[in-house]
Amino acid sequence: MLSINNLSYYLGSRALYDEASLHIKPKDKIGLIGLNGTGKSTLLRIIDGEYKIDGGEIQKSNDCTIGFLNQDLLSFQSDDSIKMVALGAFSETLEIQKNIDEVLHKMETNYSDDLVGKLAHLQERFDALDGYTIQSKAEEILEGIGFATKDLERPLREFSGGWRMRVMLAKLLLEKPSLLMLDEPTNHLDLPSILWVENYLKSYEGAVIVVSHDRHFINNTVNTIVEVTQQKLNYYAGNYDFYLAEKELRNEIHKNAFENQQQKIKQTEKFIERFRAKATKSKQVQSRVKSLERMDTLEDVVDEAAKVNFKFNFKTASGRHVVMMENVSKSYGDLNILKNTHGQIERGDKIALIGANGKGKSTLLRIVSGTESNLKGEVRQGHNVNMAFYAQHQLESLKVDNEILDELKQAGTEKTEQELRGVLGCFLFSDEDVFKKIKVLSGGEKSRVALAKTLISEANFLLLDEPTNHLDIQSVNILIQALQQYQGTYIVVSHDRYFVTQIANKIWYIEDNDIKTYPGNYDEYVYLRSKQDTKSTTVVDDSKKEKISKPATNNEKTPEQKAAQNEVKKLKNDLSKVEDQIEVNEKLMKQIELDLVNPDIFTDEGKLNKTNDHYEKVKKVINSLNDQWAEIGLRLEELEAI
Repeated sequence: MLSINNLSYYLGSRALYDEASLHIKPKDKIGLIGLNGTGKSTLLRIIDGEYKIDGGEIQKSNDCTIGFLNQDLLSFQSDDSIKMVALGAFSETLEIQKNIDEVLHKMETNYSDDLVGKLAHLQERFDALDGYTIQSKAEEILEGIGFATKDLERPLREFSGGWRMRVMLAKLLLEKPSLLMLDEPTNHLDLPSILWVENYLKSYEGAVIVVSHDRHFINNTVNTIVEVTQQKLNYYAGNYDFYLAEKELRNEIHKNAFENQQQKIKQTEKFIERFRAKATKSKQVQSRVKSLERMDTLEDVVDEAAKVNFKFNFKTASGRHVVMMENVSKSYGDLNILKNTHGQIERGDKIALIGANGKGKSTLLRIVSGTESNLKGEVRQGHNVNMAFYAQHQLESLKVDNEILDELKQAGTEKTEQELRGVLGCFLFSDEDVFKKIKVLSGGEKSRVALAKTLISEANFLLLDEPTNHLDIQSVNILIQALQQYQGTYIVVSHDRYFVTQIANKIWYIEDNDIKTYPGNYDEYVYLRSKQDTKSTTVVDDSKKEKISKPATNNEKTPEQKAAQNEVKKLKNDLSKVEDQIEVNEKLMKQIELDLVNPDIFTDEGKLNKTNDHYEKVKKVINSLNDQWAEIGLRLEELEAI
């Protein structure tokens, strides 16, 4: 369908691509990955014909149509309704509809055979293009990616950039090009919309190329990974998980081949140096010189997996209670966000706040931070809480004429320049990069600077609103490592499921104008919610009948309610005991980990084996306790809902 052969493309004197090749077949689902700056978005623009190449060729079949969702579409404006903008995908069908209306209008005063024939021809073509279904198709896709039915007739101009981008995505999906190219589509989607698009792309009839930092999204939508690295396009016949395993294997093979070749080169050079002056060995020396000249030397494996290894310092630890909310209500006009809700954040909580857009996640984050106005109820901050807040709009607060290093120096920490350079290195700013001006940075680079400033602020409580937007996969991994090392408390708003799975020990979501809490990680939350949904479809009707047949009178509790109340007390007591046991065993595990790096132990095989066995036993105990804790938490949530 489309072939890229020996592509070369330069930015000034720097080669983004050097004789790179890629062949796209119909129905290919490709995840295009690579570090920031390697040219992923550039390649999409080259394929779209926006950029001219410096070498090679791009061949495209005559029936190949291309649809490209890119960040430039954020600025698109129109006074048409969002439904009409999306219906622009059916330009020919809309033109025929317009012609039909004109013919019908003429026939009101002139019912001629010519007009009847013309109308029949137009209606036949309209029917062949499924013209009678385009309205329902547009509505289905727009609602699938998050628009309410009542909003479909609103002008596009009334919506923010992110929502306008969704309309352009809907238009592309309705056009159904034979090659659909999506550049970071999940940046502007909430979790329900991401899941809808995933399902849509799985059954999409054409080929798809996706650039995304969302590992779950890539895993669930592609069957091929193309990695941009060292000016080439490397092909992997599987999803992202397959790519990781396959790349590790390829790197190991390549590393062994490189080391073997280096050893052979050294031996050859040693022979040449030793016998260069001996006439009797001149032929052998010349032979080895020529073999070196003919040799295709291998490059060493480049380790692109950046590791974060810097320590977060707190001047003071917070008290046990970080934030307490009581009877909090918040509304915008007739729209209620929260109503008499309660919430509590404890020291050490790693909270992921998830859910659909419009539910009030960012509002809740501002409430927690104390920056939201016109609020009912009470929000109290605990003892010694030092807060830092990261949000996308804060990128604008970066001083554009500052160099990156100076921007971090002004963050108010006591870190030395060398320590700050080390932090920036963790966020992919190395060597001379630290002297770049903020104004020349891309959106993703500015995000990394702002995140670095937030993480070195010595705050013991972080609030992060969509921190993974505009980051590539490696940058997301860096942020994950940083947050996993962070010993303080945080609450994060994110739709990136892999990210949330890696960094959260508690899930918050807003439902029925209330804050709901699940005391576990995201995978457990999804699993147990699915079990709850299954139970609700099979058990709820009987439970409703029970409640109707035995109503409580005069505020009297039924026997069932009393039993549930007693069970709640017991479960809370059990939960506290399990938490204490987990804490004791986690401390024990940390001590064993220290023992494992003790020279007296790891150099003694007997002691090392005994310590390893002890470590595995404690690990099993902790896993079992965590399972108990999750089951008790689920049962508590069910009972408290009665």
